[in-house]
Amino acid sequence: MTAATGGAASTGGPGAQDAVLAANQSFYDAVELGDLDSLEAVWVDERDGAVAACVHPGLAPIHGRAGVLRSWAAVMAGTPYLQFVLTDLEVQVHGETAVVTCTENMLSAPDGMPTTSFAGGHAVATNVFRRTGGGWRLWVHHASPVLQPGTGP
Repeated sequence: MTAATGGAASTGGPGAQDAVLAANQSFYDAVELGDLDSLEAVWVDERDGAVAACVHPGLAPIHGRAGVLRSWAAVMAGTPYLQFVLTDLEVQVHGETAVVTCTENMLSAPDGMPTTSFAGGHAVATNVFRRTGGGWRLWVHHASPVLQPGTGP
């Protein structure tokens, strides 16, 4: 993953923004690598007092850690190559909660597509993190597609 950082605001203590950005990168790295174990380590657990939620572009919200992880396992299983280039990163840390917004610029090769053919797309994402005893964990991921010029209303 490649990231370009924009503005940031923090009330989460020294190093909080860097720690949140590292947790955010761990999320995208795990998806790119198809590493479910690493992905499990990124998300909150109900024992943290939070219920994970995820909204994939164009789909209904998924609530609960098990369902969220199943959805990502399906994405990773059906996409042998997926790369994110993150732009427009903004970070806000307020106490035990942090919000990262960004543009996900994606390059992928779906199952069955020749490895010389790639598809691209863009989504805007909001990632909400919660500080736990184990560090910053992803609480909510919401991605929405970005309409290309000439495709909108």
